[in-house]
Amino acid sequence: MIDFMKLQNGSDIFGAAAGGTADEEVVLTEEVAGAIAGSFAYWLGFKVGKNPYDLRICVGRDPRPSGDVLREGILKGIAMFGAEGYDTGLAVTPAMYMSTALPQLDYDGAVMITGGNLPWNMNGFKLFSREGALDPEDTATILRTASKYNFVGEFYEERSVNALQIYAAYLRQMTSLGLRDVPGGLSGMHIVVDAGSGAGGFFAKDVLEPMGADISGSQFPETDGTLPGGQSDRENNNTLASMCKTVTECKADLGVVFDVDGSHATVIGPDGEPVTGNEIIALAAALAAEDYPGETVVTDSNTSDGLHEFLEGSLGLRHIRYKSGIRNIINKARELREDGEQVFLAAETSGHAAFSDNYFLDDGVFLALQIIINAAILKSKGRDLSALTGALRKPAESRVIKFRLLAEDSDAAGSRMLEDMEKWARETAGLELVTPNYDGVRVRFRLPVSGDGDAERSAGWFSLRKSPHDNAMTLSIESDTAGGVNKVLPVINIFAGRYEGVEISN
Repeated sequence: MIDFMKLQNGSDIFGAAAGGTADEEVVLTEEVAGAIAGSFAYWLGFKVGKNPYDLRICVGRDPRPSGDVLREGILKGIAMFGAEGYDTGLAVTPAMYMSTALPQLDYDGAVMITGGNLPWNMNGFKLFSREGALDPEDTATILRTASKYNFVGEFYEERSVNALQIYAAYLRQMTSLGLRDVPGGLSGMHIVVDAGSGAGGFFAKDVLEPMGADISGSQFPETDGTLPGGQSDRENNNTLASMCKTVTECKADLGVVFDVDGSHATVIGPDGEPVTGNEIIALAAALAAEDYPGETVVTDSNTSDGLHEFLEGSLGLRHIRYKSGIRNIINKARELREDGEQVFLAAETSGHAAFSDNYFLDDGVFLALQIIINAAILKSKGRDLSALTGALRKPAESRVIKFRLLAEDSDAAGSRMLEDMEKWARETAGLELVTPNYDGVRVRFRLPVSGDGDAERSAGWFSLRKSPHDNAMTLSIESDTAGGVNKVLPVINIFAGRYEGVEISN
């Protein structure tokens, strides 16, 4: 019997699907998909105040081989509760949310069948209402209800819609409006796209090329559900290295790497270097800062002091660090807006970004297009994207270390370590506790380079927080001076050495 609750991963649902490996139990079947879809329709009816018979739900999928079987289950489950399910076939995740927002489509909810960046034999579901992706609490409610159903779905009425092409038309319109003062639009821009054998190939073929861009050199534009070469991982070193090389060799203006379902994009600059971490947040904020003067940017807790200075000093914005996890950051941004604060961006150093004028949707396609539009505007003036973030101060050094917790109750052990670190930071010379902080403990350090007085000091910050995915703590260190990481690390190791069952992994 399937434990439905074990399928939950934050707001999403994931598991081994049809076509799983011999040593891996297949947990996502047509029947399981149907029970989840029926539960979603039931939940959605209460959410929007409609009889299920009046609900319209859009269903899309990435190219994984198990997608067809799961689509059958999803559509049967929706029909089981009397709602209407519309099959849009191959799609990207942002298009599925936009199927609830665009007036041409106007669905009550949507289901994206995707395994995200997991291997090809995995699959899952991302669920949307008109308010966006569901919160983890809503997903848990749906799974609990699904576990009580005896799925008896046998049929559904064939209904189809080409939501992806409608979404592409929306993106072309956005591009046209953004470049209305640039003669030729995207003509003269060379942009290479790595679609990762997923659904993101439409972006090159149906958005960029029709708007005049040169897309020659683009990689893996055709879908392949087996995701050859590990293309499911947008952070795959081979994928990024290949794309960086392609951008350089093609002398392209930009490169874009999509994950399989198009929910995330990594942008590569004309210098052949990926724009990641603090830089992508700085760029995302700079793109819209003139339109939202003095407004707030919410980020994860792991952003650098340099980014904070850039956002507040150079751009004149307000910066709030919050808990890691893009869903947490988006929810905080919405909460602040409800309280009357003007927030226009929620972003994470992992590259996720959600803008207020895009429904606070975690949307890699929207971010990539905004970067491309602004790159074209700058190129028409003889400049490039570096002009927007030139004032961003970068650390001299950075390092991430895992503290693995071997204790039986690792959560309690981690909480105790964080409480002790707060006290230790207050009492230790050269350390300063950073407050407020919503995710673990953040500390500024200023330590003498040698024992000969205070003439030279290493300065920077470090943070310790619980890892959401395993029994570990994540230690992040940034130093403004060369050698600073090696200066502060022994101090931190002395603190960590107090605890049994802590294994340091570099």
